[in-house]
This record gives sequence, C-alpha cells and structure tokens, in this order.
Amino acid sequence: MKNILLIMTDQQRYDTVHGLGNRKIMTPVIDSLIDEGTAFTRAYTPSPVCVPARFATLTGRYCHNTGCVENGMMPGGFRSIMEILSGNGYRTCGIGKMHFNFKDGGNMATWGFDARVTSEEINGAERDDYKNYLDENGYSHVRDPHGIRSEMYYIPQPSQLPEGLHHTSWVCDKSIEYIEGRDREKPFFLMCGIIKPHPPFEVPVPWNKLYRSPDMDMPFVPPGHEEMQTYWNRVQNRYKYKGKGRDRELERIIKAYYYGCISFIDYNLGRVFQKLRDEEIYDETMIIFTSDHGEMLGDFNCYGKRGFLDPAARVPLIVRQPGIPGGRLVNEPVSLVDIVPTILGYAGIKDDGTFDGCNLFKDEKNRPVVSQYQMDGKAMYMIVEGMYKYFYSVPDRKEWLFDLAADPFETHNRAENCLYDSTTGWMREKLCRIIKESIFSDAVYKRRFKDYPLPKDFIGEDEGLLFQDGSGSLPDIAGYTKNQGEQIGKT
Repeated sequence: MKNILLIMTDQQRYDTVHGLGNRKIMTPVIDSLIDEGTAFTRAYTPSPVCVPARFATLTGRYCHNTGCVENGMMPGGFRSIMEILSGNGYRTCGIGKMHFNFKDGGNMATWGFDARVTSEEINGAERDDYKNYLDENGYSHVRDPHGIRSEMYYIPQPSQLPEGLHHTSWVCDKSIEYIEGRDREKPFFLMCGIIKPHPPFEVPVPWNKLYRSPDMDMPFVPPGHEEMQTYWNRVQNRYKYKGKGRDRELERIIKAYYYGCISFIDYNLGRVFQKLRDEEIYDETMIIFTSDHGEMLGDFNCYGKRGFLDPAARVPLIVRQPGIPGGRLVNEPVSLVDIVPTILGYAGIKDDGTFDGCNLFKDEKNRPVVSQYQMDGKAMYMIVEGMYKYFYSVPDRKEWLFDLAADPFETHNRAENCLYDSTTGWMREKLCRIIKESIFSDAVYKRRFKDYPLPKDFIGEDEGLLFQDGSGSLPDIAGYTKNQGEQIGKT
C-alpha cells in the first residue's frame, strides 16, 4: 500500500538540520531521511505565517489565488489533499496542530480528515484533546502547557511538563497509536502537526541542557542590517518584546533552547519511524518532513517570521518516496505548494491541473516560486527564480533584490545597484504580472505595486506590545486580581 506520512513542524528554519550542514545541531533521525530520500535545499514557504502557509500547503494553491494571506479565517470552497485522498480510498488522520481557522469549525475543523486528534497553541476556554490528556494525567494545574507567552515569548523555558507528557511526545505517541490501530485494508494519510520549535522555546528536562549557550554561534547581524529590515520586522520586534536592544548572552541561550526543541522532535520522530518498521510498512510509506515557515532567531537583529529573508521564508523539505534513490540534494527553488501534486503522483491519483505546484519528482522545477503576506497597504510579495530573489514591501514602498550566487547570506540589496537594473526590472515585472492575474489584481498599477498610505510609527515605548494569553492562564486570585483591561492597559 502507498501510505503517506506528512510531518509539519512549526517555525523551523531551513538551516537546522545536521545532515544539511549545521554541525552544531544533532538530528540523526532527520539525517537518515536525507540518506534515504531527497532534500530540497531551497524550499520556500508560500507565506511566512502559520494559517496561510498551511492552507497553501494542503490545497496546492498559492495565497494570491485563494485570498488566505494572514492568520485570520480560511476561505471556504478549496479542496484539501485530505478530501482528495479520502475520495480515492485513503483513510486520513490529523494529529496535533493544524491551525484550521474556518468560520464554521474553528481550529477543530476536519477539512477531509476521517479522524482528528486536536491540540493548538493557546489553551484557554477552548478545550482540545491534548489539554484533556494533561488533565487526566494530573497536570490540570499547568495553565500554559506549550510555554508562557506574552512578555516571556522569547525567554527560554524548561517545560512545566515531564518529557513523556510534552506535546511533542504526545503527538508521536498518538501517531504510533494510529499506525497500530489503522485500517489495514486501506492506505493511510497521516499528518503530524508538531507545535515546536515555535516560541516559546520550551523543552523538557533533560533536553533543556542538551545545548549550552557558550557553544552557540551569535546571530548573523551584518553591517547595514537595518537596511534589510521591513515594516513587519519592526512590528514583530516590538510586539514580541525584542525591540529595546540586544542581550547577546540571552541570544545564545535562545538558540540553545531552539535547537533543543528540534533535537527533541528528532528523537520522537525516531519512535514513529521505528513503529513503521515494526509494522513492516516503512518501505511502503512516503515520508515528508517540512515546516510551515522559518524563524529569524536574531539574524539581522530580528525575531519571528513575517519576512522574506531566508531565515523566515526558507524551510526544510525532505521527501522519502519509495522507489526513488536516496541521498539526493536538489538546489532549485521549490515551494510547499508542490507537496500536493507530489503526493498525488505517488498515490497514482490524476492531477486535474488546478494546482499551482508541481510534482517534485516528475515536473520541471526551473520555474519561479512566489510568496505573499498580508494585503493592500500592509502586503509583502516575493518571487524567487534561479539564483535571484526579489521582494517588495508595500508599507515600506521599497524593493529588495538578492543575487544569491554572489551573496548567499543576503547582505547586499542589489535593487539599489544600477548594474542590476535589468534584473530588478524583469523580476519586478514578472511578480507584478503574477499578482495582476490573481484575486489581488488591484495591488498592481502600470506594472508596479500600488502605493497606499504609509503606516504610522510607534508612539511611546509600550505601543504595539501584545499579550497572547489563553483566558485560562490569567490569574483569578481573591484580593489580588486586576481586570484584564487594567493588566493590558494601553498595550
């Protein structure tokens, strides 16, 4: 049977795999996938934020063709890969974080899954299977099971949970249970949604001390890095409490905990892969490992996603497809929208031509890939073709061009270099043409992106700060409790 296992971590950068060149991190299980599969070393997210990236990945459609461009509601009327597979004899199951924001189903929507085992990041009044599991195991007192957010969002934290009850362990435990109890008469599609290494960078003991800060490299902050920052980088730094200057020792501790989250994921995936071997179905299961978007992690003095520099826009993508030799590295630009056509090709299901992506193992990959975040006056657009990357930020009224062959770390904006005028021009024109032919056609005027009123700068040191606390995590202590409005004040 042609089974399919799709593993999607959250906010994992492209350069966090030992087997792809990062000698500071230990990922032996993911490295084994590279040995047995194909690593697409220049894979880009269709949008550098959770909801639109996942919507595009599971529909095979770019954001500019669906209208899903921010962490809001997902539009209806688009088929998911789960719906297609279910209609072709597959059993489908989603375990862990999906972030399916549909008006009629919220985060718990099935969207083609025969079974959902639910967990999302912020557990407040809304219950999910993981929170219920913690309650049943005596941990109902843990108000922030995925780590404390808000002011602590980028403060590394030992988990409040033991290793065996951590969300990463739980997702893999439930995946093993599904494999054991599967319908053995039908192939399966299993999607594992792991919340980490999304901040807070929270990892259980003893994994919290797997990496120590003196061994970590400092973030990459080249001279002139301010010129690479966009409006959204500045907004994120502010509301993630990272806009008041650098703490270089803390930066290294952050990276150590981030790496610890990834190695803990790697270890637990090894348990899932071993179950596939024990069930003697490993060699008839396609395994796809990827992430929805990256994380700046202090590079260019920025944190978060919502940007098109490689740390935020580029993700790991490793595909182990039975019958295709392993150990291959593909360096052409690809996109997460390519996952749906690739799965259909493996499953032997006809591609009806409605997808924006291509089969990674059969189709021509020498074509541009694009990405979008937000719309109208806050939009950003990106195109990557060959060794060039171009992106435009509407709220900055500024464009960037990177020659990745000459400048792989994106330190020089060639859009300001007259020697690159023609390249900047045809990249801009190609991207504008793509957007002009999409549902966002009004964003382009005369082969350029339209100007909108510029956003105002922050006023005061607290404007733009953000609290992301589930209601169940806020204090309710007689005589000591402010109302929530007083706690948040003007932030």
